[in-house]
Order: sequence, then C-alpha cells, then structure tokens
Amino acid sequence: MGTITQRARKDGSIGYTAQIRLKEGGRVVFTEAQTFDRRQAAQSWLDKRERELAQPGARESAKQEDPLLADVIDRYIRESKRAIGRTKEQVLRTIKESAIGEMRCSQLRSQSYVSFAQGLKVLPQTAENYMSHLSAVVTVARPAWGYPLEEKELTDARTVLKKLGATGKSAQRDRRPTLTELDRILTHFTEIRHRRPRSAPMCALTAFAIFSTRRLEEMLRIEWKDLDEAGSRIMVRDLKHPGQKIGNDVWCDLVPEALRIIKAQPRTDDRIFPYGNDAVGMAFTRACQFLTIDDLHLHDMRHEGASRLFEMGWNIPHVATVTGHRSWASLKRYTHLRQTGDKFAGWKWLDIVAPPQAQS
Repeated sequence: MGTITQRARKDGSIGYTAQIRLKEGGRVVFTEAQTFDRRQAAQSWLDKRERELAQPGARESAKQEDPLLADVIDRYIRESKRAIGRTKEQVLRTIKESAIGEMRCSQLRSQSYVSFAQGLKVLPQTAENYMSHLSAVVTVARPAWGYPLEEKELTDARTVLKKLGATGKSAQRDRRPTLTELDRILTHFTEIRHRRPRSAPMCALTAFAIFSTRRLEEMLRIEWKDLDEAGSRIMVRDLKHPGQKIGNDVWCDLVPEALRIIKAQPRTDDRIFPYGNDAVGMAFTRACQFLTIDDLHLHDMRHEGASRLFEMGWNIPHVATVTGHRSWASLKRYTHLRQTGDKFAGWKWLDIVAPPQAQS
C-alpha cells in the first residue's frame, strides 16, 4: 500500500510525495516516489501506479536498479576519466539539488526537463548550457549502467524548449573599443597603479588581451615554461573547446606586440601574470563603470585582437594560429571588421606597458 506525505518546500509551497514500497520476506525490494503540487494528483498517480504494479511481471520489472537522478550524476562525476570543469560542476550540482534531482530515472519525462529549464529563471543561452551538461549524463546512463533513463525524453524536451525560446545560443557581440576609450581606460589604470603599486598591471593585461587574443582565464594560467620565445608562441593550457576543455593544450602563435609585453613582465612567479580571475575581471568592469563607458567587457579585447588581424590582411588559417580556433564557424564570431590596416600602428600604450629597453 502506498503512502502520501505532505512537506514544505524551500520556497514555502507545499508538496505531496506519493511513495510505493514493495517488500519480500520483510525486506524492501523496491521503492518509488513522486512529488506533486496537489494531494489529489498524488493520489491519482498512486492509484494508477499500484494498478500497474499489480499486473503480471510488473513487480519483477520494477525491481531493476532505478536510482535518483542525483545519484546518477554523482556516479557520472565519480567515473568520468575527464576532469569536470568548474562551470559544469556547478551546473550539475544545481541539477542535483533541484526537484528533478530527487526523481528516479524511470519517472523522468520530457515534461520534467521542460519544467526544470523553465524554472531556472536564466537567459536562454544559460538554460541551454544546463541542458547540454545534463545531456552528457543522460546519454551514458542506460548504455553504461542499465538505468531506465530515456535519452529520447531529454531530446524531446530540448526540442520543445528551443521552439518556446527557453533555450538558445548566445547573442553574438560586435562591440569593439575605440582608441579613445582605450586611452581613457588605460590612463585610469595607470593612476590606480601609481596609488597601489601592488595591484594587478591592468594596462599590460588589457594590451596583452588585445594582441594575444587570449581569454582572461587563459592569460592568467600561462607559465613561463609555456613560453617558446624562439618560436614566438605559447602553450595555452585547457583551451576552451565544446567537447574538451580540460587537457586541451594548444600551441598558439604570439604576434610581436604580445611577445614584447610578456618579455616586459618580471619573473617573480611561475605564472607570467600571477593574478586572480575575479580581481582582474572586476577591475576592468569597475573602470568602465567609473568612466561611464557603456557595454564594454574585457572579453571584447579578444574580439578586437582577432578583428585587427583580419583588418591587417591576415587569412583565416593565419589568424587561427593566434586565436586557437579550429573552424571558421567559431572564429567568425570574433571578427567584426571596421577598417583596413593596423589600428594600433604607433600606439603609445605599447611603449608604456613594454618599454623598448625592457626588450634587450
């Protein structure tokens, strides 16, 4: 006989959990539960499920291992030979702690996934990331461990979410800084550095982000041992890639300006830029806010650097040796041409962040 338990959720609402437990010889051999917003719905499910389990062979089928989704996620993380990135780990933890994390594999339907995604209250591109990371778990659950987790249910849910506009790709940005904006920003950073000499060298970091086309986290991971000065290139550790982020180490070329900035840095640490992601990112954000420069991100420096190379007449394969992109489809998101020639020819800030005498 099943039971219905009333309990309060974290958001203050009331849920009704219907639970069925099957015993043999005084030992529980199967348990199944599902939570509903109304007691009547819980009772209806309980009655229907008990009738199904009363059918010949239904109990034997029900005894197959049917863990909670949260437990499946734990096993996926535990047995994965690939390291789990910080973002993916946070996403999977959120899924584990949600309502669908408390559901058993056999209970998960497309409606369950749709409700979860719609309840995230995030941008469509962020919701798509959640579903993508969840898909990695669902895809292996049945073939690897025999869990009754239907991949088609999630596939259907993702189709629905896309049609409803609840998931989608990130909007492409085409924001590039003007030389005037960069002059104001770097002047501001110079004043801060004068007052606080131990603060991060934001002028050098901003200029390096442009000329190297590197992402913030990539810049701050680079160690001196990753520099091949003779070949004018660096080993970029864990280069971002849709299918493989951790362990995706790639040699990327350095344009002369980027190499010059690296050589101007003091060798006080294993890392070339021994600073924290959050501190550097927030410093740039605060500077733009203080200077009332609208809608400019540090990541836009990567767009600027890639676009500059195309404006200088570089072809796609040549630019890709610097940016690390593997396809034009990915690289073109960072390409927004405004002119021809080198926008930074004779740029005064290069001599400031990497004085000529520092190169000897």
